[in-house]
Amino acid sequence: QVQLQESGPGLVKPSQTLSLTCTVSGGSITTNYYYWSWVRQPPGKGLEWIGHIAYSGSTYYSPSLKSRTSISRDTSKKQFTLHLHSVTPEATGMYYCARWAPIGGWTYDYWGQGTQVTVSS
Repeated sequence: QVQLQESGPGLVKPSQTLSLTCTVSGGSITTNYYYWSWVRQPPGKGLEWIGHIAYSGSTYYSPSLKSRTSISRDTSKKQFTLHLHSVTPEATGMYYCARWAPIGGWTYDYWGQGTQVTVSS
């Protein structure tokens, strides 16, 4: 059973960098052909895909966030980390890590419980 757990600060000041780490257990982040994703949900809004890092280490980002986003990984710790730079209060919301898998097409088959991030001075 794969499990994902987000960790990171719950409060970030505007213009700073938001960094969140997802720790994976019960599976490897280098296994073909899974993609390890970050998704967020602003208050009262729907889910927004931020980006993901592939089993190969390649990264893909939402076009609207690409200039301010990076995702890295530590395969020995089975962790992948989101860095969102120059945040504004609009970045406030729940942040989830998830696995995107080629199952029945493509689907998010495992999710972390989510972590609340507030951007405020």
